[in-house]
Amino acid sequence: MSPSFQVAPRTALLASFDALLQPAQFRDYGPNGLQVEGKAEVRKIVSGVTASLALIDAAIAADADAIFVHHGLFWRGQDGRVTGWMKQRLARLLAHDINLFAYHLPLDAHPELGNNAQLAHRLGVVLYDDARGRFGEQSLGFMGECSPCTAASLADHVQQSLGRSVTLVGDAGRPVQRVALCTGGAQSYFEAAIAAGADVFITGEISEPQVHYARECGVAYIACGHHASERYGAPAVAAHVAQQLGLAHTFIDIPNPA
Repeated sequence: MSPSFQVAPRTALLASFDALLQPAQFRDYGPNGLQVEGKAEVRKIVSGVTASLALIDAAIAADADAIFVHHGLFWRGQDGRVTGWMKQRLARLLAHDINLFAYHLPLDAHPELGNNAQLAHRLGVVLYDDARGRFGEQSLGFMGECSPCTAASLADHVQQSLGRSVTLVGDAGRPVQRVALCTGGAQSYFEAAIAAGADVFITGEISEPQVHYARECGVAYIACGHHASERYGAPAVAAHVAQQLGLAHTFIDIPNPA
Protein backbone atom coordinates (compact mmCIF):
# COMPACT_ATOMS: atom_id res chain seq x y z
CA MET A 1 0.00 0.00 0.00
CA SER A 2 1.56 3.31 -1.06
CA PRO A 3 1.91 6.01 1.63
CA SER A 4 -0.53 8.91 1.64
CA PHE A 5 1.00 12.36 1.81
CA GLN A 6 -0.40 15.61 3.11
CA VAL A 7 -0.37 19.09 1.61
CA ALA A 8 1.27 22.02 3.38
CA PRO A 9 1.20 25.76 2.67
CA ARG A 10 4.31 27.16 1.03
CA THR A 11 4.59 29.53 4.00
CA ALA A 12 4.76 26.60 6.42
CA LEU A 13 7.53 25.02 4.37
CA LEU A 14 9.54 28.24 4.36
CA ALA A 15 9.02 28.69 8.11
CA SER A 16 10.23 25.13 8.77
CA PHE A 17 13.37 25.55 6.66
CA ASP A 18 14.15 28.91 8.29
CA ALA A 19 13.59 27.59 11.82
CA LEU A 20 15.92 24.67 11.17
CA LEU A 21 18.70 26.48 9.28
CA GLN A 22 18.62 29.96 10.88
CA PRO A 23 19.72 31.92 7.76
CA ALA A 24 19.74 35.28 9.56
CA GLN A 25 22.85 34.16 11.46
CA PHE A 26 25.02 34.09 8.31
CA ARG A 27 26.68 36.60 6.02
CA ASP A 28 26.09 34.87 2.71
CA TYR A 29 26.75 35.32 -1.00
CA GLY A 30 23.11 35.32 -2.05
CA PRO A 31 19.55 35.14 -0.72
CA ASN A 32 18.58 32.18 1.46
CA GLY A 33 15.01 30.92 1.55
CA LEU A 34 12.35 31.14 -1.12
CA GLN A 35 14.05 32.32 -4.34
CA VAL A 36 11.21 31.64 -6.80
CA GLU A 37 7.57 31.59 -5.73
CA GLY A 38 5.38 28.80 -7.07
CA LYS A 39 2.25 27.01 -5.89
CA ALA A 40 0.69 28.15 -2.62
CA GLU A 41 0.40 24.52 -1.46
CA VAL A 42 3.10 21.87 -1.60
CA ARG A 43 2.72 18.09 -1.63
CA LYS A 44 6.07 16.92 -3.02
CA ILE A 45 9.61 18.26 -2.59
CA VAL A 46 12.55 17.36 -4.81
CA SER A 47 15.98 18.05 -3.34
CA GLY A 48 19.27 18.40 -5.20
CA VAL A 49 22.61 20.16 -5.04
CA THR A 50 22.20 22.87 -7.70
CA ALA A 51 19.18 24.49 -9.34
CA SER A 52 20.37 23.48 -12.81
CA LEU A 53 18.09 23.08 -15.80
CA ALA A 54 18.60 19.31 -15.57
CA LEU A 55 17.38 19.24 -11.95
CA ILE A 56 14.43 21.50 -12.72
CA ASP A 57 13.38 19.27 -15.62
CA ALA A 58 13.76 16.17 -13.43
CA ALA A 59 11.61 17.80 -10.75
CA ILE A 60 8.94 18.62 -13.35
CA ALA A 61 8.98 14.98 -14.48
CA ALA A 62 8.64 13.90 -10.83
CA ASP A 63 5.58 16.16 -10.43
CA ALA A 64 7.23 18.23 -7.70
CA ASP A 65 5.70 21.36 -6.21
CA ALA A 66 8.96 22.56 -4.67
CA ILE A 67 12.70 22.18 -5.17
CA PHE A 68 15.20 22.47 -2.30
CA VAL A 69 18.87 23.08 -3.20
CA HIS A 70 22.21 24.24 -1.84
CA HIS A 71 23.14 26.30 -4.91
CA GLY A 72 20.26 28.53 -5.98
CA LEU A 73 19.88 30.90 -8.90
CA PHE A 74 20.93 34.24 -7.46
CA TRP A 75 24.37 35.33 -6.23
CA ARG A 76 25.80 38.63 -5.09
CA GLY A 77 27.47 40.50 -7.94
CA GLN A 78 26.08 38.39 -10.78
CA ASP A 79 24.67 39.83 -13.99
CA GLY A 80 21.04 40.64 -13.19
CA ARG A 81 19.70 40.20 -16.72
CA VAL A 82 17.26 37.34 -17.35
CA THR A 83 18.82 35.91 -20.50
CA GLY A 84 20.39 32.63 -21.62
CA TRP A 85 20.61 29.94 -18.93
CA MET A 86 18.86 32.13 -16.35
CA LYS A 87 15.90 32.71 -18.65
CA GLN A 88 15.64 28.99 -19.38
CA ARG A 89 15.65 27.96 -15.73
CA LEU A 90 13.22 30.66 -14.61
CA ALA A 91 10.91 29.95 -17.54
CA ARG A 92 10.61 26.27 -16.54
CA LEU A 93 10.00 27.06 -12.88
CA LEU A 94 7.39 29.70 -13.61
CA ALA A 95 5.63 27.71 -16.33
CA HIS A 96 5.18 24.77 -13.94
CA ASP A 97 4.53 26.92 -10.85
CA ILE A 98 7.36 25.29 -8.86
CA ASN A 99 8.75 26.84 -5.68
CA LEU A 100 12.53 27.08 -5.44
CA PHE A 101 14.09 27.10 -1.97
CA ALA A 102 17.87 27.58 -1.66
CA TYR A 103 20.10 27.65 1.41
CA HIS A 104 23.84 28.10 1.01
CA LEU A 105 26.01 28.65 4.11
CA PRO A 106 23.18 27.73 6.54
CA LEU A 107 23.03 24.32 4.87
CA ASP A 108 26.79 23.86 5.24
CA ALA A 109 26.69 24.76 8.92
CA HIS A 110 23.82 22.75 10.42
CA PRO A 111 25.40 20.57 13.15
CA GLU A 112 23.51 17.39 12.25
CA LEU A 113 21.86 17.68 8.84
CA GLY A 114 24.23 20.05 7.03
CA ASN A 115 26.77 19.26 4.34
CA ASN A 116 29.75 19.09 6.69
CA ALA A 117 28.02 16.97 9.32
CA GLN A 118 26.55 14.61 6.75
CA LEU A 119 29.88 14.17 4.94
CA ALA A 120 31.61 13.46 8.26
CA HIS A 121 28.98 10.86 9.09
CA ARG A 122 29.39 9.20 5.70
CA LEU A 123 33.17 9.06 6.13
CA GLY A 124 33.03 7.82 9.72
CA VAL A 125 34.56 10.99 11.16
CA VAL A 126 33.37 11.57 14.74
CA LEU A 127 32.90 15.31 15.17
CA TYR A 128 33.90 17.09 18.37
CA ASP A 129 30.92 18.48 20.26
CA ASP A 130 32.85 21.17 22.14
CA ALA A 131 34.82 24.30 21.24
CA ARG A 132 37.30 22.20 19.24
CA GLY A 133 34.55 21.25 16.79
CA ARG A 134 34.49 24.41 14.67
CA PHE A 135 37.09 26.60 12.95
CA GLY A 136 37.39 29.26 10.27
CA GLU A 137 35.28 32.21 9.21
CA GLN A 138 31.71 32.05 10.54
CA SER A 139 32.72 28.74 12.19
CA LEU A 140 31.91 26.90 8.97
CA GLY A 141 34.76 24.41 9.30
CA PHE A 142 34.13 21.21 11.28
CA MET A 143 36.70 19.22 13.23
CA GLY A 144 36.68 15.63 14.45
CA GLU A 145 38.58 12.37 14.50
CA CYS A 146 38.83 9.28 12.34
CA SER A 147 40.38 5.94 13.22
CA PRO A 148 44.19 6.32 13.14
CA CYS A 149 45.46 5.68 9.61
CA THR A 150 47.69 7.17 6.95
CA ALA A 151 46.74 10.04 4.66
CA ALA A 152 46.81 7.64 1.70
CA SER A 153 44.47 5.12 3.32
CA LEU A 154 42.06 7.89 4.32
CA ALA A 155 42.10 9.23 0.75
CA ASP A 156 41.28 5.72 -0.50
CA HIS A 157 38.42 5.51 2.00
CA VAL A 158 37.04 8.89 0.87
CA GLN A 159 37.27 7.78 -2.76
CA GLN A 160 35.38 4.55 -2.09
CA SER A 161 32.76 6.27 0.08
CA LEU A 162 31.98 8.98 -2.48
CA GLY A 163 32.43 6.88 -5.61
CA ARG A 164 34.83 9.23 -7.34
CA SER A 165 38.56 9.89 -7.58
CA VAL A 166 40.15 12.32 -5.13
CA THR A 167 43.30 14.43 -5.07
CA LEU A 168 45.73 13.87 -2.19
CA VAL A 169 48.51 16.41 -1.63
CA GLY A 170 51.15 16.02 1.04
CA ASP A 171 52.91 13.10 2.67
CA ALA A 172 50.86 10.03 1.74
CA GLY A 173 52.37 8.07 4.59
CA ARG A 174 51.65 10.69 7.24
CA PRO A 175 49.70 9.30 10.23
CA VAL A 176 46.34 11.09 10.53
CA GLN A 177 43.57 11.13 13.10
CA ARG A 178 42.46 14.73 13.62
CA VAL A 179 40.32 15.64 10.61
CA ALA A 180 39.18 19.10 9.44
CA LEU A 181 36.21 19.23 7.06
CA CYS A 182 34.66 22.03 5.02
CA THR A 183 32.70 21.00 1.94
CA GLY A 184 32.55 22.62 -1.49
CA GLY A 185 34.93 25.37 -2.54
CA ALA A 186 36.51 25.84 0.89
CA GLN A 187 40.19 25.77 -0.04
CA SER A 188 40.65 29.15 1.66
CA TYR A 189 39.89 27.44 5.00
CA PHE A 190 43.04 25.32 4.81
CA GLU A 191 45.22 27.72 6.76
CA ALA A 192 42.60 27.91 9.53
CA ALA A 193 42.47 24.10 9.58
CA ILE A 194 46.25 23.99 9.97
CA ALA A 195 46.07 26.52 12.81
CA ALA A 196 43.35 24.43 14.48
CA GLY A 197 45.71 21.46 14.63
CA ALA A 198 44.36 19.26 11.84
CA ASP A 199 46.35 16.31 10.53
CA VAL A 200 44.34 16.33 7.30
CA PHE A 201 41.90 18.70 5.60
CA ILE A 202 39.03 17.39 3.45
CA THR A 203 37.13 19.69 1.10
CA GLY A 204 35.76 19.79 -2.41
CA GLU A 205 38.31 21.82 -4.36
CA ILE A 206 41.99 22.70 -4.34
CA SER A 207 43.77 25.75 -5.76
CA GLU A 208 47.42 26.36 -6.52
CA PRO A 209 48.48 27.85 -3.14
CA GLN A 210 47.14 24.94 -1.08
CA VAL A 211 49.55 22.49 -2.74
CA HIS A 212 52.48 24.43 -1.30
CA TYR A 213 50.85 24.85 2.12
CA ALA A 214 50.31 21.09 2.35
CA ARG A 215 53.89 20.33 1.39
CA GLU A 216 55.42 22.97 3.63
CA CYS A 217 53.21 22.61 6.71
CA GLY A 218 52.99 18.83 6.76
CA VAL A 219 49.17 18.72 6.82
CA ALA A 220 47.60 16.45 4.20
CA TYR A 221 44.97 17.86 1.82
CA ILE A 222 42.21 15.78 0.22
CA ALA A 223 40.05 17.36 -2.51
CA CYS A 224 37.08 15.12 -3.26
CA GLY A 225 35.00 17.27 -5.64
CA HIS A 226 32.72 20.23 -4.93
CA HIS A 227 29.55 18.43 -5.96
CA ALA A 228 30.52 15.09 -4.41
CA SER A 229 31.21 16.68 -1.03
CA GLU A 230 27.86 18.51 -0.99
CA ARG A 231 25.44 15.77 -2.04
CA TYR A 232 24.22 14.95 1.46
CA GLY A 233 22.96 18.07 3.22
CA ALA A 234 20.08 19.00 0.90
CA PRO A 235 18.37 15.57 0.98
CA ALA A 236 18.89 15.30 4.75
CA VAL A 237 17.25 18.67 5.44
CA ALA A 238 14.47 18.24 2.87
CA ALA A 239 13.64 14.75 4.15
CA HIS A 240 13.54 16.03 7.74
CA VAL A 241 11.15 18.88 6.93
CA ALA A 242 9.06 16.69 4.60
CA GLN A 243 8.59 14.19 7.42
CA GLN A 244 7.63 16.99 9.83
CA LEU A 245 4.93 18.24 7.48
CA GLY A 246 3.84 14.89 6.04
CA LEU A 247 5.05 15.67 2.53
CA ALA A 248 6.59 13.46 -0.15
CA HIS A 249 10.30 13.91 -0.83
CA THR A 250 12.72 12.65 -3.48
CA PHE A 251 16.43 13.39 -3.87
CA ILE A 252 17.62 13.68 -7.46
CA ASP A 253 21.38 13.67 -7.98
CA ILE A 254 22.50 15.32 -11.21
CA PRO A 255 26.04 13.98 -11.82
CA ASN A 256 28.77 16.59 -11.90
CA PRO A 257 32.50 15.80 -12.17
CA ALA A 258 33.56 19.13 -10.61
